[in-house]
Amino acid sequence: MDPQLSNGEDYKYIMATSIGSGKGIEVLPDLYCHTIQIVNIVLVGHPNSRDFVLIDTGMPYSAEKILAVVEERFGVDSRPKAIILTHGHFDHVGAVIELVKHWDVPVYAHELELPFLTGVSSYPDPDTSVEGGMIAKMSSIFPTDPVQLGSHIKSLPSDGSVPFLPEFTWIHTPGHSPGHVSLFRQKDRALIAGDAFVTVKQEYLYKVLTQEQEISGPPRYLTTDWDAALESVIKLEALQPTVAITGHGLPMEKELLANSLKKLVDDFERIAVPDYGEFVDQDSD
Repeated sequence: MDPQLSNGEDYKYIMATSIGSGKGIEVLPDLYCHTIQIVNIVLVGHPNSRDFVLIDTGMPYSAEKILAVVEERFGVDSRPKAIILTHGHFDHVGAVIELVKHWDVPVYAHELELPFLTGVSSYPDPDTSVEGGMIAKMSSIFPTDPVQLGSHIKSLPSDGSVPFLPEFTWIHTPGHSPGHVSLFRQKDRALIAGDAFVTVKQEYLYKVLTQEQEISGPPRYLTTDWDAALESVIKLEALQPTVAITGHGLPMEKELLANSLKKLVDDFERIAVPDYGEFVDQDSD
């Protein structure tokens, strides 16, 4: 085991949850979405097959919950072939160190995310000044220090293939973070979007608590490049996905998804981009 494995110095439990926490949804026979407090993890693979992959690793101190979910779906002592990270923000890598120590499996992410996963660079501090509700205001407590995955972290293949998921391709969808990726399967047009867009207004405490479903852009307080975020949403809408699992909120499918994504693309400035905030002002300079 790599002795370098460690969380950032600001790693801590975040007291935030929703009514969906602890609940799972089988979106397709081999696509399972489970909510950890306020964020979703995705398990790709048929139940009890022992051939599956974990997408993202939830909130800090959630490893035991994730292990229990994996055991229930795939059997005792099961472990994924790999962990794929859509990006390295704290709520998507929360349990990654503990899970890697337990399973000893490789982790894959876009090469532009590697500095945040190898102890090199911290993310910018969350923008508490951004237009939004209570979650945005409290975002200063969110960890931004990099995790250190040592030799376990690897770059996703440059050809767009996804290790151990031969039917999926990865798509670079920056904006929320430099190396954010989404995963897409052409045969059934299933999309794992990460935080490129979400289906809940993640900045507002009431909506996070109740999981009120509505299309939204990436969480505002951590999104640093709104021009790139728009281009990413345009790219994903063009795929015409039939079902989407996002990093926050309930899965969305069929006509509701198609109409919502088109609306988000057509009205991105109003729906997604905040009226004010550090990174908005920066984009307009």
